[in-house]
Amino acid sequence: MITYKEAEEYIAEIPKFAGKNTLQDTEKMLKLLTGDLKSKIVHVAGTNGKGSVCAYLRSILLEGGCSVGMFISPHLETIRERICFGTELISEEAFVDVFEKVKEASISGKKMGLNHPSYFEFLFLMAMCYFGEKNPDYIILETGLGGRLDATNCIRPDLCVITEIGYDHMQYLGDTLEQIASEKAGIIKPGVPVVFVDKRGTITEVLAEYAKEAESPAIIIKKDDILNVNMNNKSIDFSLHTGYYNYVDLSLNTTALYQTENAALAVCAAELLEDDRITKDIVRKGLRAAYWPGRMEEILPGIYLDGAHNEDGIAAFLGTVQNNTCQGRKLLLFGVVEDKRYEAMIQQIADAMLFDKIAVTVLETERSASADHLKEAWGKYGQVHCSFFDNVKEAYLCLCADRKSQDVIYIVGSLYLIGQIKSLMRRMQDD
Repeated sequence: MITYKEAEEYIAEIPKFAGKNTLQDTEKMLKLLTGDLKSKIVHVAGTNGKGSVCAYLRSILLEGGCSVGMFISPHLETIRERICFGTELISEEAFVDVFEKVKEASISGKKMGLNHPSYFEFLFLMAMCYFGEKNPDYIILETGLGGRLDATNCIRPDLCVITEIGYDHMQYLGDTLEQIASEKAGIIKPGVPVVFVDKRGTITEVLAEYAKEAESPAIIIKKDDILNVNMNNKSIDFSLHTGYYNYVDLSLNTTALYQTENAALAVCAAELLEDDRITKDIVRKGLRAAYWPGRMEEILPGIYLDGAHNEDGIAAFLGTVQNNTCQGRKLLLFGVVEDKRYEAMIQQIADAMLFDKIAVTVLETERSASADHLKEAWGKYGQVHCSFFDNVKEAYLCLCADRKSQDVIYIVGSLYLIGQIKSLMRRMQDD
């Protein structure tokens, strides 16, 4: 039996020797591992908000006494975050166990002419193998970067959810929002209900057309279905109009305004599952109890982490910051990866003029935008006071040293940054 660390290292090395399988090949591998799953499956695609929708829906289902398996990506600190049963991460022992089974199935698959699973495929197969053993009432599956060709799309779900669609991963998904929407809409299956928000007319048209062609019931949340939004000190209250519950008053344990939309998707998804255990009161309790790290998360008093990593995410983040009142200054720590449209993100932040001081850092990953590129991008905005740092720890400690009692620090730009900050804070607390 190998160790957890050895299994983790093996998976990290996969991109060096694996080629992506077809969905049909992934399905064959899945059947080798699980046979026929009895759990109901909710499939979630989109650009922003996928993880939040999964977390809200999971919390509602758990509050109703349902058992839930959840597969998400990416992770912030440990790869085990991607596979959960209830709110618990897969244990190291169980991780190794399903790793061995998927590795063995990969060897058997080679004899059938299948490629070794890619990094994401391998983890997806591990998750489904684990859920097959646990046999939960529901499995919530978040896609990777796409939809149509995503490894998770080899399953037939009971319900599809599509979150906000924006510009991201264009090298794989297309250069226009319509092209990206078409890729995400690829999760829609014949006759399977799909729920999404009517946020951009052209995207709604694409999703609605896909649903029509598949003869899938489309439940579309309109802008005026979310109303009476009231921002409190540490929470948000709002009302939601749905086909099942009519008007329901809800509360979220967050200050992120954009989460009202994600919560609305989760509520509508819960309705569509038609589970008698999920009542209006259960929905309220589930949403209130939900927690999702790195999304306007107050990790320490007055220090917020937000995983906004594209233009729509930054726009939503800035909207929340604008509505967050503080008596002192607003300080920002920003770090981003090279393959994002970070120049547009930087322009959004600079134009907003919300921050008194900005610390810009290089991330501890080979994907990070370089110091030179970051200095060039920020240098176009002379009105913004920026400092540049070669590592996350130095940037964070510098902001903390300059912070006065009523100042607020926001940390944003990449999920890599969020994970590195959380790990740094944990090490500092341990010390």
